[in-house]
Amino acid sequence: MAEKLEVKELDQVVVRFSGDSGDGMQLAGNIFSTVSATVGNGISTFPDYPADIRAPQGSLTGVSGFQVHIGAGRVFTPGDKCDVLVAMNAAALKTQYRYAKSQATIIIDTDSFGAKDLEKAQFATDDYLGEMGIDADRVVACPITSMVKDCLADSGMDNKSVLKCRNMFALGLVCWLFNRDLTLVANFLHDKFAKKPQIAENNIKVVEAGYNYGHNVHASVPATYRIESKHKEKGRYMDITGNKATAYGLIAAAEKAGLQLFLGSYPITPATDILHELSKHKSCGVITVQCEDEISGCASAIGASFAGALAATSTSGPGICLKSEAMNLAVIDELPLVIIDVQRGGPSTGLPTKSEQTDLLQALYGRNGESPMPVIAALSPTDCFDAAYNAAKMALEHLTPVILLTDAFIANGSAAWKLPVMEELDSIAPHYVRPEQKGKYTPYERDPETMARYWAIPGQEGYTHILGGLEKDSNTGAISTDPDNHNVMCHLRAEKVAKIAVPDVDVVGDRDDAELLIVGFGSTYGHLYSAMEELRSKGHKVALAQFKYINPLPKNTSEVLKKYGKVVVAEQNLGQFASYLRANVDGFVPYQYNEVKGQPFVVSELVEAFEDMLADMA
Repeated sequence: MAEKLEVKELDQVVVRFSGDSGDGMQLAGNIFSTVSATVGNGISTFPDYPADIRAPQGSLTGVSGFQVHIGAGRVFTPGDKCDVLVAMNAAALKTQYRYAKSQATIIIDTDSFGAKDLEKAQFATDDYLGEMGIDADRVVACPITSMVKDCLADSGMDNKSVLKCRNMFALGLVCWLFNRDLTLVANFLHDKFAKKPQIAENNIKVVEAGYNYGHNVHASVPATYRIESKHKEKGRYMDITGNKATAYGLIAAAEKAGLQLFLGSYPITPATDILHELSKHKSCGVITVQCEDEISGCASAIGASFAGALAATSTSGPGICLKSEAMNLAVIDELPLVIIDVQRGGPSTGLPTKSEQTDLLQALYGRNGESPMPVIAALSPTDCFDAAYNAAKMALEHLTPVILLTDAFIANGSAAWKLPVMEELDSIAPHYVRPEQKGKYTPYERDPETMARYWAIPGQEGYTHILGGLEKDSNTGAISTDPDNHNVMCHLRAEKVAKIAVPDVDVVGDRDDAELLIVGFGSTYGHLYSAMEELRSKGHKVALAQFKYINPLPKNTSEVLKKYGKVVVAEQNLGQFASYLRANVDGFVPYQYNEVKGQPFVVSELVEAFEDMLADMA
């Protein structure tokens, strides 16, 4: 019978794992995406956490999801809807089925669909499939809990520990469905549980049981699937999240600049993983300090910068509010500092585990006084490395704090990343004092070309100086309340930022004759690019300009935005980037597409909205 089961080749597939927040769906999804990246597939992931610390078991609010889009070539988004949905309990099926395609294969644990489970999930009857209009022929109904208990009956594990392995059975079943090599899964588990080898072996045993279950009974599916990788650039690849890529970018920048890396931080969702990752790399000379609050995290980084380190601080939107006074100190002292804002849903504590782009105006203007800072927005999980590296380079070479905007979507999401070669990365040359300044150095003497001041490290003989929060004389560095001097200093600080050279914004698609130009910034790149490509496949002339450098804007910004008859600015806020562009480009009046849902854009909805705009032009 096994020989009769067809193996179909696919270009792409979307799988969504879902269950209680304690069911290990994030781990199962992470292993499956890592294995897929290892064999050369393009991947894009979207972990969708509940906001509850631990909701009641089986409740609708406690469902945790992990969606992964796997492709033979490059993948830009986690996908609008899934082809395979794993629902470990009734609540998961109730809340996650809306993310499944109409013909999706659904894998459920029938042991978690008892009367009490259905009641918690607010089903009215025991015919839960009928209530939701789900075709039973598309459902792989498997008693996962019972089978895992049988599999580990002789393991010596207690019942609670046994139940934690159910995610591995579901993973094994999905691996069978997509012809994944279990050796790669075993390698992952051996690495993860290196200090607990018996736990690794028990989990591997359950994965194999899930795989064998699918193989032996064919799990009610007509075929299994294989996604063959297309040509990929040679190199070493890994599955990496945006937060880890951000951490690696800072480490690489410190190495390139010949400096020690210091991170002063305070834990906050969804930025904490940057602190966790950097704390693992003491062997690279990285110093991490978990401070007592947000402002001290930033202030400690400023102290490290004054002492000559590459300094960074990481947080999310609420933490940026709390750091703002210290950030202003870095502005007036003109010290290099990388400030990472992993944006999340607001206002206040808002939606801690969800993603938005609502901190843009706060990053640009959310400080007292004239307080200009460069702002960079990463485009994807893998681009977080380049964005962090370039933010550090900008900070060190122009003596300025720099804000790096990421968000929960790309920070927790992952993609296949080609490891860079250090020798191929751009050089970083901190703007140090010069020998001829010895004995006559003043802290606000500037490079006439860039307007950047010169960085003197405490202890350098002949470069004694004082920095602080009070305004200083532009010539002597002494405290000054002179109105004309303050006016000069405000203009100098703004001019320094405005003079920073950034790459031109690139236009892709029908760049020469587009009827509609789509404009976005940061993490929406993959969704907007996919929408553009779908529109072009329908015969529309469409182009995309995605901004990574927000302040200063690329020099060709006005030229690009005024070139096209119709422009739409699409962003996950109520129009912050559109307002900023209107303020900086005379006569720019774009269409706007705004959502603040805490979820990534849906490509099909973008396409529909943009088609309506194209129809308005006809």
